[in-house]
Amino acid sequence: METVLSGIRSTGNLHLGNYFGAVRNFIKMQDENNCYFFIADYHSLTTHPTPDNLKNSSKQILIEYLAAGLDPEKSTLYIQSDVPEVLELYLFLNMNAYLGELERCNSFKDKVRQQPNNVNAGLLTYPTLMAADILIHRADKVPVGKDQEQHLEMTRTFANRFNNLYKVNYFKEPEAYNFGENLVKIPGLDGSLKMGKSEGNALYLMDPPEVIRKKVMRAKTDQGPTEENQTKSQEIENLFTIMRHVSTPETCEYFNDAYNHCQIRYGDMKKQLAEDIIRCCEPIRERILDLSQQEKYLEEVMDAGAAKARANARKTLREVREIIGFSNKRF
Repeated sequence: METVLSGIRSTGNLHLGNYFGAVRNFIKMQDENNCYFFIADYHSLTTHPTPDNLKNSSKQILIEYLAAGLDPEKSTLYIQSDVPEVLELYLFLNMNAYLGELERCNSFKDKVRQQPNNVNAGLLTYPTLMAADILIHRADKVPVGKDQEQHLEMTRTFANRFNNLYKVNYFKEPEAYNFGENLVKIPGLDGSLKMGKSEGNALYLMDPPEVIRKKVMRAKTDQGPTEENQTKSQEIENLFTIMRHVSTPETCEYFNDAYNHCQIRYGDMKKQLAEDIIRCCEPIRERILDLSQQEKYLEEVMDAGAAKARANARKTLREVREIIGFSNKRF
């Protein structure tokens, strides 16, 4: 059984893109692997959240992932800051990370352009903290998106550099967990290819029905087909893509036939799509609301996850310290 680790952003609610993309694959992974899922609250410090925002965001993310199907009986679910050992490993890795390679990281260059007044050391060393998250559990595989592939490559570099420096074969080279055909990409309602918080086009699992209806009815469309079997514009293809994931095959076929015969009414399609999204999200939304009232259970989940994650992290850190030259005996 392979060890798989994945971080979960500690900001932003779950939306349809998250759910049909990563989360449903996480749920499947639980039965086949030794999974660690952590809420990355240390990483969020680069944006300087308030204490209340930091705490409330982590709690809400925990609730939504549990409601979506992550099972603490099958996997280890914990908050990053509950495993402080990762920070000591982060320090050790930083000692062997070089300024030039960190500055060349695409995500760092993007952040420099986006927020020139907040170019902090945390942004620069983000790859080493991510590497520490992965290596502390000696993970075999890591589910990563396209924007994180470079960070995973850097993790392999740091692991190899440690092994070569201390002449050991300790850290594994983690590989990307490839979902293959199971990786679903949900597009936005605005015609873009990606649904996301930063894009401002997301449908959140927590959205009440009236909000979902308003968002869907505002979705971009075109003037409609002018000839039979006409190629769909990106805006319309997006609506059909979302519909294929939330509606019945019969519903999809009905509107596809209407489009191909130039008889489609986008207003009717949007109304149907909105109701199907509501039906899809409602059970999860109800579980979110229920879990929000179960403070004791949430604490138990976090305590159990932290205990298991820390036990594994302590073992790794103890062995790393011994390899470097630190031990119980000072001399």
